[in-house]
Amino acid sequence: MNQPIPHPSLLKRQLPETFVSALAARFGDRFHTTEAMRLHHGRDESAFDPMLPDAVVFAHSTGEVAEIVALCSEHDVPVIPYGTGSSLEGHLLAIRGGLSVDVSEMNRVIAVNAEDLTATVQAGVTRKQLNVEIKDTGLFFPIDPGADASLGGMAATRASGTNAVRYGTMRENVVSLTVVTADGKVVRTARRARKSSAGYDLTRIFVGSEGTLGIITEVTVKLYPQPEAISAAVCNFATVDDAVRCVIQTIQMGVPVARVEFLDAAFVKAVNVHSKLALHESPLLLFEFHGSEASVKEQAELVQEIAKDHDGREFTWATHPEDRSKLWTARHNAYFAGLQVKPGTRAITTDVCVPISRLAESIATTVADCERSPHIPSLILGHVGDGNYHVMLLVDPAHPDEFAEAEGINHRLVSRAIRMDGTCTGEHGVGLHKMPFLVEEHGEDALDLMRALKRAFDPKNIMNPGKIVALERG
Repeated sequence: MNQPIPHPSLLKRQLPETFVSALAARFGDRFHTTEAMRLHHGRDESAFDPMLPDAVVFAHSTGEVAEIVALCSEHDVPVIPYGTGSSLEGHLLAIRGGLSVDVSEMNRVIAVNAEDLTATVQAGVTRKQLNVEIKDTGLFFPIDPGADASLGGMAATRASGTNAVRYGTMRENVVSLTVVTADGKVVRTARRARKSSAGYDLTRIFVGSEGTLGIITEVTVKLYPQPEAISAAVCNFATVDDAVRCVIQTIQMGVPVARVEFLDAAFVKAVNVHSKLALHESPLLLFEFHGSEASVKEQAELVQEIAKDHDGREFTWATHPEDRSKLWTARHNAYFAGLQVKPGTRAITTDVCVPISRLAESIATTVADCERSPHIPSLILGHVGDGNYHVMLLVDPAHPDEFAEAEGINHRLVSRAIRMDGTCTGEHGVGLHKMPFLVEEHGEDALDLMRALKRAFDPKNIMNPGKIVALERG
């Protein structure tokens, strides 16, 4: 994306009359063709202009999704799943029109198997909703991408987040899925056993497939005991390099921190304004420790010593739940805080992930690159405990050259990460925005395998077409 994709016509394309009539008769007021509803489902948090579906339908069950997809297959109508609309790379944009299938009202927790440490939910259940509903079991679901995303969307994009350094990503925490395939069949990818060697790993194939192979309608996830003790701390540093090297040493020494987040000075300033905090406006690490009272104390003391070795300032502790909540709420709202740095701009937000040993070098070269474009505000934060960080670039929609310049920064950032044996995206997913980088990261032969998989699972190319990988080389 060298500049924002032009806004398409708001006029609907002509869907087959029998298709429209069948959906209207079956779903009544849950089927919509109004411009307002289509516009709502034709945009996300990316810098792309809206790309509208031709119609929207709200599903309430796996059976209904199967009916809808079977009808789309019969009439060759593209189908795009929609959860909460919080994606950042253009995943849900209807680049070929078609039907948006909204699963947000599929929001029932189907079963909580506390003894097995699992829960099965419909795809529209959000992470916050799940944690509220299981609170009394003494368990929690740890994957926290920031936004209150749906579990189906988090599985589809292989989401990660602040807790990944200890608990892993959605890839490690999805036990099984119920999926509607491109011809309207319903498939369960696995049972609830914690491990299996039975056949191809269909669960992992669908996790991260972004709706291009099928629609996820139910998710079984792992749960974890709520920690006996939790403690959070903030530590500021004189330089970005000091903060990052503190993280690297912490991870290399095997300290089991639950979360370690990095914010550069610009992001700290933005968070202070947005969330009315008074954090010192220099590079900052936000730690959280989980475990017993003794282990949390031991972890914290060890990290404090490591921070001192890297000129870290005195830790500021947040041991009370309300203080921790305030800090993490501010961190989760960092994206919206960043947007306020220069009102009227749009954000190009990208992410990369590199081996932890290359993290300091990767961030340092990115900072230097951003400084060469001072007229484009840049802010950096990251879940740096696993080598993943994000760059937010604010561009003026009235100046297309700024989009091109920001995309140049993004391209250099990604290319450096790949040369360091990293990846073009640690958690955002591919969508539209990251597609050009897959050749550089994987090579055409690997992409040919992905294309073959796409054609086998979706021979008519109706499942969220045009995302992740182009069906032809070049």
